[in-house]
Amino acid sequence: MPSLFAKTFLSQAPRAERRPRRFIAHGVELIDDYAWIRADNWREAIRDPAALPQEIRALLEAENAYAESMLGAIEPLAEKIYAEMVARVDETDCDPPARDGDWLYYRRFRAEGQHELICRKGVAGGPEQVLLDGDKLSEGKDFFSLGDAVHSPDHRLLAFACDERGNELHRLYWRDLASGALGTDVVEDSDGTIVWTRDSSAFLYTRMDKDFRSSSVFLHRLGADPASDRLIFAEKDPAWFVHLRASRSRRFGIVQVSDHDCAENWLVDLDRPEAPARLVLPRRAGLRYDVEPGRDRLFMRTNADGASDYKLMSAPFETLDAKDWREEEPHRPGRMIFNATVFADYLVWLEREDCAPTLAVKRLGGGEHRLHFAAPCHHLRLQSNFEFEQPILRFSYSSLAEPEEIFDYDLAARERTLLKRQNVPSGHHAADYETRLVFAPAPDGEKIPVSMVWRRDRKPGPLPMLLYGYGAYGVALPDSFDESRFSLIDRGFIYAIAHVRGGTEKGSRWYEAGKLEHKTNSFTDFIACARHLCELGLTEPGRIVAEGGSAGGLLMGAVANMAPDLFGGIIAEVPFVDVVNTICDASLPLTPPEWHEWGNPIEDAEVFRRLLSYSPYDNVNAQGYPPILIEAGLTDPRVTYWEPAKWAQVLRERMTGGGPILLKTNMEAGHGGASGRFDELEESALRQAFAIAAVGADVTV
Repeated sequence: MPSLFAKTFLSQAPRAERRPRRFIAHGVELIDDYAWIRADNWREAIRDPAALPQEIRALLEAENAYAESMLGAIEPLAEKIYAEMVARVDETDCDPPARDGDWLYYRRFRAEGQHELICRKGVAGGPEQVLLDGDKLSEGKDFFSLGDAVHSPDHRLLAFACDERGNELHRLYWRDLASGALGTDVVEDSDGTIVWTRDSSAFLYTRMDKDFRSSSVFLHRLGADPASDRLIFAEKDPAWFVHLRASRSRRFGIVQVSDHDCAENWLVDLDRPEAPARLVLPRRAGLRYDVEPGRDRLFMRTNADGASDYKLMSAPFETLDAKDWREEEPHRPGRMIFNATVFADYLVWLEREDCAPTLAVKRLGGGEHRLHFAAPCHHLRLQSNFEFEQPILRFSYSSLAEPEEIFDYDLAARERTLLKRQNVPSGHHAADYETRLVFAPAPDGEKIPVSMVWRRDRKPGPLPMLLYGYGAYGVALPDSFDESRFSLIDRGFIYAIAHVRGGTEKGSRWYEAGKLEHKTNSFTDFIACARHLCELGLTEPGRIVAEGGSAGGLLMGAVANMAPDLFGGIIAEVPFVDVVNTICDASLPLTPPEWHEWGNPIEDAEVFRRLLSYSPYDNVNAQGYPPILIEAGLTDPRVTYWEPAKWAQVLRERMTGGGPILLKTNMEAGHGGASGRFDELEESALRQAFAIAAVGADVTV
């Protein structure tokens, strides 16, 4: 069945005026006809969308109107899928309460509510207290997202963070829980992270600079003017980002400074927050580590001394000298230790080998054991737990077919207690679905993991398929349950995840083989996965819809240029596609940190030519392209709105057939799209309807 969009491509698409801007680097002249779409006051526009110049706003609104008209034929299908998605949502979903002293804290939703409620009850009983109502806070706002919401150690106060533009700049508020009164001292331009001091009189926070970079840590004393906040830590190098969190013991705030190559950690004593922070290990090229304080030792997950897939070390607090570090868990190549936490008497970590995660437990000074799970495509996650002294670990398990289960695991008794199984009100039977992990051969002989799920009662192939990919920054895509996918799957789609190089699904070498001079491996891996799934008879060329976002949007742009006939459609969410212009512009917020991932084309001619060889914006060809749905966010500081807007224009200009090219810009949101849980489902439903129509599946079902 042909794509529904083939019938309607003759509709008139918006065409921006061409205003050539010449740029010469390393003897190469580039002409950018659409550079003007980047507003001169773009920083101001990200902070306040009303500041966007009218000429650019008119273009984006025309694009939105065109996309809406082109998608009108599938609107009934999108509405039906949305209703199905809502029916799978437990509207009054509630986390299992977590004990902290005399209180049980938890988050829940109300029926039809878009945002979380932060609540607690007394351990001894009593009525529920709603500490924060996200739905009320969001009233009258086009965008609202809740960051940290953290109660004070004495349980009398709550500090919380709100992003009200989608630009990731949070306001920090605090509330007296007895009276409900808000403090009048509001902190601006935070990244949304809050760490209380032990006496509950102040909190630490991370401040964003004018370039939307988390660059410093401040101490705010309650009731004081934020302009007088004490600087605790500052990083001047624009290639480094500052991150803040509390230790599990709540004795320290941990300041991690990192780029894409190495890290450095500092400890802030939460009893004496104005005292100088203590450096753990100084930054050194290639050295990555993170830390977690135990009772009397500091624990570290690190790649030091060639431990590329990480090992676990510890040292006494008194010295932290190199000679005093001891090995708690050795490095084993191919087994990635990707998360670790500490209890008073136990060390716990998650490890992954060939996409399969395992939970490992070690009694300090004693033996260790592991929890294995049989599903071929599953996901494990460590959950929040306030109790440091108690040997109770909270973790979650899900698979591509099995809804999430949350357990409390007694580390000493080795007994697991099920606290919650995700409720799917419309019904879900995991046995109705097949999951499979296969390995696709890459052109250079590597084996690329591909995880898949589909209905057992469907003929095993060839079926339409949605193939998702990312492949950057060492991010491993989780094989976790997502109830929203099943509108596609129940209509006969295979949902597949291509674990291409650039992630860490097969260890750090998998990441290193998908960055810098090896970046094109990510693209050829994705194409190899698609072709292998066709060879297996599971799907066929033209029936695959490719999807990816952000750096995964770069992947989408690259494979669209390299193998357009393989895909029936492409969904590119906030896609990083204007690679050369962005990475050559050191004034953009994220460019200096990105040089460790892509290379520095300003200083290195070889890097410049390499980026130019695959940059999607610079390599659109005179060929047919499949239907492409492009999504952008006006207040996005990560992938700025003009990248997808320019890409849409050059695609339409150079392509010889196919399409359409549809650009939807959320004029009130940023990198993460819509913020409310049902608004997010509306966006997801439209993507799925687009995928169904793009490959010519039945849009009436």
